[in-house]
Amino acid sequence: MSEQSPRQEFSGIRMGSPFGIPVYVSWTWFIVAAFITWLFGDTVRAMLPELSSAAAYAVAFAFAVLLYLSVLLHELAHSVLAKAYGLPVRRITLYLLGGVSEIEKEPPTPAKEFLVAAAGPLLSLGLAGVGWLADVFLINGGGIPEVLIWQLWVANLIVGVFNLLPGLPLDGGRMLRAGVWKLTSNPGTGTVAAAWGGRVLAVLLIAAPFAMALSAGREVDYRDLIWPLVLASFIWMGATQSLRVARVRARIPQVNARNLARRAIPVTAETPLAEALRQAAESGAGALVVVDHDGRPLAIVNESAVQATPEHRRPWVNVGSMAKSLEPSLVLAADLVGEPLIDAMREAPAGEYLLVERGGEIYGVLATADVNRVFTGV
Repeated sequence: MSEQSPRQEFSGIRMGSPFGIPVYVSWTWFIVAAFITWLFGDTVRAMLPELSSAAAYAVAFAFAVLLYLSVLLHELAHSVLAKAYGLPVRRITLYLLGGVSEIEKEPPTPAKEFLVAAAGPLLSLGLAGVGWLADVFLINGGGIPEVLIWQLWVANLIVGVFNLLPGLPLDGGRMLRAGVWKLTSNPGTGTVAAAWGGRVLAVLLIAAPFAMALSAGREVDYRDLIWPLVLASFIWMGATQSLRVARVRARIPQVNARNLARRAIPVTAETPLAEALRQAAESGAGALVVVDHDGRPLAIVNESAVQATPEHRRPWVNVGSMAKSLEPSLVLAADLVGEPLIDAMREAPAGEYLLVERGGEIYGVLATADVNRVFTGV
């Protein structure tokens, strides 16, 4: 199962960097590998009765490994095409339910979104086609190779078709999102439509075993509900997260550096904190910028450090002792709005940024806390 995802924290085993993309394997993969080995061990023994139990389970484990190599190729199809479009790919992770490509930026157009999303399922279907041709025309003698190839092309067919279903977080959901985006010129509308498609799919997955049992006139075997419940939970949570992200992204245009800026007053590093705060209060300023004696900005006084300093100590503490030096990345243009502003802040995480005009004049200070408040309640 494939999904394109934002940045997330992760610990796992690094397996290499094909095409410059780090690949990790989560510990959860070992759970599903053990499950596949147990599940297909008896199937292999039935298909190859001449094998011992140990050999049959070894073949089943080989299938688990080859299946996840297929999943890796599926994710590489997404990631390599994304890199070709200039989109940064942080890593690929193989985990319990398949794989995830961490593509850190959204494709800029519906067409690129569609193609990046479609690349994975198309590769899986291509692998299924090649495997079917090999199974039918090349390997007719039976044995372990034919069993493995048969299992692999069927599995890749299922992976390819399943990922084409029209609901987030599946690839088909991203393709649906691209289509609605193209029709409405609004990526947010596409996300909402595809996310609700994902929720519908989750419900249908759970309903399917009951419907099949009813049509066959038998009771539901609750063991048949395990995987539908797991997959439906994954899809429902992914769709819900996509809706949450859509609501957040709808507020990004409201992130305007000028509108959110705090008026700042310049102070020298030797100025006592109490005196600097008095001057700020008189001027109605909400930030302090440390400047040299020629008025050039050197640092921004950290708001958290100020709040943590007891009032009785403030006359004896200089502002320079609680200021953060101004690295070039902490100086932003005052006219930044929306996504470019968010990207600039993401590249250099900090509590405060100095906003300057195009000519270099100080406009004010942008506090990360003020930007976060734009998204409060989302």
